[in-house]
Amino acid sequence: MVSLRFILCCLLVGSSYATIVSHDGRAITIDGHRRVLLSGSIHYPRSTPEMWPDLIKKSKEGGLDAIETYVFWNAHEPTRRQYDFSGKLDLIRFLKTIKDEGLYGVLRIGPYACAEWNYGGFPVWLHNIPEMVFRTTNKAFMDEMQNFTTMIVDMVKKEKLFASQGGPIILAQIENEYGNVMGPYGEAGKTYIKWCANMAQALNVGVPWIMCQQNDAPQPMLNTCNGFYCDNFKPNNPNTPKMWTENWTGWFKQWGGKNPHRTTEDVAYSVAKFFQRGGTFNNYYMYHGGTNFDRTAGGPYITTSYDYDAPLDEYGNLNQPKYGHLKKLHDVLHSMEKTLTYGNISTIDFGKSASATIYTTGEGSSCFFGNGNENSDAKISFQGKSYVVPAWSVTILPDCKTEAYNTAKITTQTSMMVKKPNKAEDDPSTLKWSWRPENMDDFLLKGKGESTKTQLVDQKVVSNDQSDYLWYMTTVKFRKRDLVLGKNMTLRINSTAHVLHAFVNGKHIGNQHAENEKFHYVFEKDAKFKSGRNVISLLSITVGLQNYGSFFESVPTGITGPISIIGRNSDETIVKDLSAHKWSYKTGLNGFENQLFRTESPSKWSAESVPLNRSMTWYKATFKAPFGNDPVVVDLLGLGKGTAWVNGNNIGRYWPAFISSGDGCSVKCNYRGAYHAEKCLTGCGEPTQRWYHVPRSFLNAGDNTLVLFEEMGGNPSLVNFQTTRVGSVCANVYEKNVIELSCDRKPISAIKFASFGNPDGNCGSFEKGTCEEINNAVDILTQECVGKEKCSIDVSTEKFGAPDCGGAARRLAVEAIC
Repeated sequence: MVSLRFILCCLLVGSSYATIVSHDGRAITIDGHRRVLLSGSIHYPRSTPEMWPDLIKKSKEGGLDAIETYVFWNAHEPTRRQYDFSGKLDLIRFLKTIKDEGLYGVLRIGPYACAEWNYGGFPVWLHNIPEMVFRTTNKAFMDEMQNFTTMIVDMVKKEKLFASQGGPIILAQIENEYGNVMGPYGEAGKTYIKWCANMAQALNVGVPWIMCQQNDAPQPMLNTCNGFYCDNFKPNNPNTPKMWTENWTGWFKQWGGKNPHRTTEDVAYSVAKFFQRGGTFNNYYMYHGGTNFDRTAGGPYITTSYDYDAPLDEYGNLNQPKYGHLKKLHDVLHSMEKTLTYGNISTIDFGKSASATIYTTGEGSSCFFGNGNENSDAKISFQGKSYVVPAWSVTILPDCKTEAYNTAKITTQTSMMVKKPNKAEDDPSTLKWSWRPENMDDFLLKGKGESTKTQLVDQKVVSNDQSDYLWYMTTVKFRKRDLVLGKNMTLRINSTAHVLHAFVNGKHIGNQHAENEKFHYVFEKDAKFKSGRNVISLLSITVGLQNYGSFFESVPTGITGPISIIGRNSDETIVKDLSAHKWSYKTGLNGFENQLFRTESPSKWSAESVPLNRSMTWYKATFKAPFGNDPVVVDLLGLGKGTAWVNGNNIGRYWPAFISSGDGCSVKCNYRGAYHAEKCLTGCGEPTQRWYHVPRSFLNAGDNTLVLFEEMGGNPSLVNFQTTRVGSVCANVYEKNVIELSCDRKPISAIKFASFGNPDGNCGSFEKGTCEEINNAVDILTQECVGKEKCSIDVSTEKFGAPDCGGAARRLAVEAIC
């Protein structure tokens, strides 16, 4: 997953004059002024055009200067020289939306993206060009890469969207995280990266080009850092600013996995530490993760949700407190912009991982006090004053005197999201279903396909990734007294199919899917063969193609073999290898070709005897759109695995039957200490993904149609539509702070809990402590907040009284119902 570059500035992006974007060793400069730049990744195809203005507005309100996005080659050129920039693929419209909001853009053309996107963003037809090798000195690859990159640059130039033309784009990216995988390519890899730099520079975009994770980035490319922490990163050139293109705000989720979370305190700590140590450009990957609609999820096994625990959640809601706590950090950093980018830097080491960094200009000084100790708070004496810096935190003092921000002290509310039933339906828990089976007779009984080979072929080669599904079929004839025939026979398949269904003579003998990231496995099941003609039909299913690694394009997909029939009798075991048999291939399923997911599909459906737990079955129901504007989700609990459509819009793959393991989760998460993807997990023993986003723009005012294709068998009677919204808000704030409570444009209805003193517990389970306010906190907050969409509370003894807490700092804990 790669992030983006971004730049920011206070200039009016909407103006038509050219903006000069350059850099020196301290910062990106815009029209000669050094900038502190805060950026966020939003990938336009992972949301909808109707969502873009709100997402970008919230990003600006959150203190960002720029929006970064990848450009996904396989989405825009699914077939060679046939392009698609419609709907949510309208890159130009997205960039203009950024411009309209007065933000800058960072355009990561790549065109390799990674991004947990299918095949890393490369089209599979590229792989199928003869003698093709990706990302090296392969002429066919370089020609295609240059063609696509040039086309994107020309499109953007035509609309005058580069800053050099008066547009918003201040940075462009070529390649992506190549340095992480470069070793196996040898000298050809070094030559290739030089070619990338020369090709990009020759396009004359008028703004700097970046290469992330590329320590040998050729000049004038700017090499940048990606990771959970980049404070130790040093550019490869003293004239390159210290830039962080991917600050991972969370992590992605895979089928069978748990829910990853990165704490707000740790994200803020990483940013503050980066700026303490000379950084001036930080991009959040992701700021809004969004949804992997249709078949765009990569992997293998990346989920449909790409929430990423980002500051804006999958549906566009504020993820509080992460959004608000980072906004306050951005405001403080922007207030220090001139000092951070022009000031002289000095440091003081206090020992035990505690330090001070002082930025000084002729106009004043700004300070960072950092404490990298995981266990102990640091007591710092500076210029005659004492300060306490909590463990694993950074305190920022814009005037080197008064603490304005500490990464571990959250003064922003926590929003607890809830799902609400669809009140537009009389009985929202019960939809009326009709169904029809997937017609597989030609494949199961006849073994009839579109092409034949006397070998087993990789799924990418045959299907060109036009579908998740590929049939492998062959016919085997046995004589009556064939030695392999008997009562004890099995079919053994060495498979790299992500999911495999096996049929013999029309009978389903079993299915298997890869688990624990082991995508090469052996399937073996009992099977009945007869003398004469036997049809073996194997359905290989992909769940996102490999998107990362050296030579990842050559990772096998489908059924690579060998495939054998095993006959066992009392004397011996006989193996009949079918790998070199004549195999027939068919891409896709009939229901997809006949577009059963279309609302106007003429195909016949039955409302009688709707089956449950039946594999390879289509289901259809109508529903009314939920009232209001809250984001809509569909609960698919009870289903197995398949694909869902709403009014013909593919909302992605579903797989609620894939349950995560029951261990590895923690009720409480300690923000202290370095974060990694296995830290702070939730959702143990639960479906990896239960709820699926249905954008409001997919819905009609009247009746709407939901279509499901169920591969493995499930119970559609449990499916229902809900809305997601803020259910309650909480805060736990030390005195001498102001806390704002907001129900996201809905009124606060009640104060469930409030206590000023030393309350205990967490949001949803607060308890009174051993000391408490003199004035009734519940009454005070009820009077000031109930009935309002938001309220601000001064946490002070003047308002709540001064309880005796033995010298300990007093806090206000509150939970309000929305």
